[in-house]
Amino acid sequence: MSQFPLPFGRRIRLLGDRLRARGLLCVTAESCTGGLIGGALTAVPGSSDWFAGGVISYADEVKIRLLGVDPASLATHGAVSEAVVRQMAAGVCRALGASVGVAVSGIAGPGGGTPEKPVGTVWFGFAVEGAVTARRLHLPGDRGAVRRAAAEAAVTGLLERLNQGRPS
Repeated sequence: MSQFPLPFGRRIRLLGDRLRARGLLCVTAESCTGGLIGGALTAVPGSSDWFAGGVISYADEVKIRLLGVDPASLATHGAVSEAVVRQMAAGVCRALGASVGVAVSGIAGPGGGTPEKPVGTVWFGFAVEGAVTARRLHLPGDRGAVRRAAAEAAVTGLLERLNQGRPS
């Protein structure tokens, strides 16, 4: 269970407060969420103080060209993998000149799942001032529910990392 049981909008405002207080800019690299994270962040007044932008990298070619993902990682592990989201998170920070980034790649469904990566499998990459971590979640529901839950998990994961594991 997350240490941030707050409503999503409140978590976004808290994330913005943390970023602003530390003078950090945040960026996103989104695949299965297709811009939901960036849209949620920019819905908050004043987000231009701490959110620089994002890349919707749905196609592997975009992950390679814009984010610097290694084609060999995609071939070996697939787009929905720890290796790829780590590279996406670091790559979007480099590309957009920010020190905090989140990357999301998953299988929202209804098709595309496999026994190894069923529908609802989502990998998250988090880059915070040079440290890159990753997390995998299995999110329930239909395509819309998986995408919304992934956007919320991305914000919560960033907030957790900015707080260095301490409750707000």
